[in-house]
Amino acid sequence: MLESEVIAMRTGSEPVTARSPLRMRLWLSVWGTAWALFGLVAFWMNGRPGWAAACAVVLLLAVVDLGVITYRMRQGPHYQPGRDVPPYEPDHGDGRPRGPGPGTDGGRPGGGRPGAP
Repeated sequence: MLESEVIAMRTGSEPVTARSPLRMRLWLSVWGTAWALFGLVAFWMNGRPGWAAACAVVLLLAVVDLGVITYRMRQGPHYQPGRDVPPYEPDHGDGRPRGPGPGTDGGRPGGGRPGAP
C-alpha cells in the first residue's frame, strides 16, 4: 500500500502516525501502583492513618486501571490499531448511508435486513 493511499483514506481528524496510548497508561499505572503501595506502608508505619487511607484509595484506582488497560490491550487491533488497520469511514453529515453499499450484506446474518434472525 502506498503512503499516498493511506493519506487519501484519512479523514483529517487524526495524524497518520497516531497510536493508542495504552502502553503509556500501563507504565504510568505501574508507577502509580508502586508509589501508592510505598506511601501506604510508610504512612501506616508512621502512625498516619488518614494519609495511609488516601494512598490506599490511589492504590485501588491504579490497580483497577491496570485491569482495564490489560483487558483493552488483549482486545486486539480494534482498540489498539496498527499500521495495517484502516480508519473508520467518517460521518459525512449529508445523509449518505453508513456501512456497506447496496447489494452487499456486510457479512450480517439475514442478508443485512434489519430484524432478520
